[in-house]
Amino acid sequence: MKPRFSIDPFLVKLFIALALASLLPAHGVGTAIFGWSTNVAIALLFFLHGARLSRDAIVAGLSHWRLHLSIFSSTFIIFPILGVIAEPLIAPMVTPELYLGILFLCCLPSTVQSSIAFTSIARGNVSAAVCSASASSLLGVFLTPLLVGLVVSDLAAGSSPAISFDAVGKIMEQLLLPFIAGQLLRPWIGKWVLRHNQLLKAVDQGSILLVVYTAFSEAVIGGLWANTPLSALAALLGVSVVLLCCVLGLTYAMGRMLGFAIEDRITLLFCGSKKSLSSGIPIANIMFTGHAVGAIVLPLMIFHQIQLVVCAMIAGAYARRR
Repeated sequence: MKPRFSIDPFLVKLFIALALASLLPAHGVGTAIFGWSTNVAIALLFFLHGARLSRDAIVAGLSHWRLHLSIFSSTFIIFPILGVIAEPLIAPMVTPELYLGILFLCCLPSTVQSSIAFTSIARGNVSAAVCSASASSLLGVFLTPLLVGLVVSDLAAGSSPAISFDAVGKIMEQLLLPFIAGQLLRPWIGKWVLRHNQLLKAVDQGSILLVVYTAFSEAVIGGLWANTPLSALAALLGVSVVLLCCVLGLTYAMGRMLGFAIEDRITLLFCGSKKSLSSGIPIANIMFTGHAVGAIVLPLMIFHQIQLVVCAMIAGAYARRR
C-alpha cells in the first residue's frame, strides 16, 4: 500500500474554519451558543470512542510493556524536555503565546487513528499500536495538565496559565467520563457504532471544527493576527519540522538500542512521534479559558499536518520493504 501524499482534507476544513473565524468571528450570543454546542459535541465524541474501542485489542497489546514504556517516554518525557531546553532558540523567534502553544503541543498524548493507520501501512505491530495509542489518549487527560503546569512554571508573568485541579476536573468530566460511559455501554452499542464509522468521523471532525472556530473567533477579537507577525509564523513552521525530525530520530535510535524487532520499532516510531489534534484542542479549550486559545492551538494544527505528510512518506518506505 502506498499512502497518498496529498494534503489531508480535514486540515483544509480546519484552515477554512480559521479563515471564517478571522473574517466572521462569533461574538455575543453567538459565542455562548457555539461554546455550548462544542461541549456537547466533544462529550459525544469521547463517548463514541469509548464505545468503539475493543478490549480484546487492548489485552493483546499489553504484553509488550517495554515497547509501551518507550512510547510513553517519547510522548510525555522526550517531547516536553525538547520544548523546554530549546526555549533560548525558539522564544526569540515567536510570540509568547505561540511558544506556550509549542510547550502545550509537547505535553499532549499521541494520536490514535493516524498512529494505527501508519503502523498498519508500514506492516508494524498493529495490536501494540492500538493498545499504546489508546492508553496514551487516556493518560493525557491526567498527564497533560500536570506537564503543562511544570513546563510553563518559569515563563514570564502573564503568559503562563494558572493550572489548577479544577482544570483537571473539568477535563475528566468532559472527556474521561463520557469515554468510560461508552466503554460500559459497549456490549449493547459497540457493534452499532462500528457499523456506523462515518458517524464517529463526522462527530470527530465536527467537534474539532467547532472548537477551532470558537477559539479563533475569541482570539481574532482579542487581536491575534495584529499581534502575530509573519516572521513568527514562518519560524513556527521551521520549529515544527525540526521538532518532528528530532523525535523521529530519537525514537528510531531508541528502538534499535533496545533490540526491538522491526515491527515493534515501526510502532515506536509512529506512536512515539505523534501528537493528538482531537484530544489537544478540547483540552486546550478547557485549560486555557481566558487566554488566547487560538494562538495556543495554532502550533498543534501546523505540527499535525507536517506529521501526516512526513509519516506517510516513512510508512510508504517501510511498506515497500521485503
